[in-house]
Amino acid sequence: MMRSLIVNTVFMLIAGLTLAAGGTNPGEEISGGPINVPSDGIIDGVYIQQHIPTKRMIPYEYVREADAMWSRRVWEYIDLREKINHPLYYPHDEIPGGGETWIKNATRWSLWTVIRTHVMNGDLTVYSPYLPELQGTAGNDGDQLKYPILPQPGLNYYTDSVYRSTMSYYLGRVIEDTDPQPLIDEDPNSPNFGEPLTRIDPATGFEEFVYPPPTQVPYLSQDIIQYRLKEDWFFDKERSVLDVRIIAMAPVVYTIDESGGTKQIKGMEEIFWLYFPHCRFVFNNYFVYNDKNDSQWMSFDDLFWKRKFNGVIYKATNTFDRQIESYRNGIDALYESEKIKDEIRLIEHDVWSF
Repeated sequence: MMRSLIVNTVFMLIAGLTLAAGGTNPGEEISGGPINVPSDGIIDGVYIQQHIPTKRMIPYEYVREADAMWSRRVWEYIDLREKINHPLYYPHDEIPGGGETWIKNATRWSLWTVIRTHVMNGDLTVYSPYLPELQGTAGNDGDQLKYPILPQPGLNYYTDSVYRSTMSYYLGRVIEDTDPQPLIDEDPNSPNFGEPLTRIDPATGFEEFVYPPPTQVPYLSQDIIQYRLKEDWFFDKERSVLDVRIIAMAPVVYTIDESGGTKQIKGMEEIFWLYFPHCRFVFNNYFVYNDKNDSQWMSFDDLFWKRKFNGVIYKATNTFDRQIESYRNGIDALYESEKIKDEIRLIEHDVWSF
């Protein structure tokens, strides 16, 4: 009893000293994750939730090429509409009016909130899903992580205006005006006051009107409908286990056509790709909701490690390098996905069947 009282007192003193020293302000996070210390000397609960926000990442087991006696690369998507995948989707964030104020949940964040925060902080590198010169043109090699979007040396998202402008196309949706009107000269001292602004095009040398930039709406948690994963399943003969490693992941949103004053869903698109082993250092320190026990919240890294989600395979390595939807539709595509999963599971079963 006395020992427990002493330990609790020490933790309270440490929390109070940390806040007093300026190490953590109310509403900020320790080592990346929101904690239940709202103000000096106050703990929102029975104890300080310090395990997830401060724990170290468990490294992957080293695997030699010679020990991987079998492997299969697959691509799958996590549908966030499924109830089992809701911990990745909720809670939602908000940016009122598309401005600079970003309202996040004070207790825990959705996976997209975590990703967006650390992309803007420079902790995660964004890889374009297509050649950057072909902005807006979908490709099929973004998962190879060939097109990193990087700021200029020594600069970051907040100090490199060119990089920030480029990233706005990956972190939000651009709405093009179907009938743009040129900007008006509002300088009363200008001889062209009240007339459309013009400029000289440096490429052609001709005078042209100046139009307002397209409207950019940032993606919020509720805009993310899927996460696509690229992963390798393999049998490690040194450990005698069937294992899996996620190589890359991509958030997916609807492609929306807003021309004509109406919104129509045209399809889906990958926003960008991330190298998952780098994401683990970030995901390791953020809470994931557990609807069974509030004392046993895991981290996002734990969720992916334990496969606490439902994924549907949409492609596996094959002779034609094609996706399942190119030769199966609807329920048949789901059956084909389950067939591939069964084939992977049978590999480990057959190894131990004599």
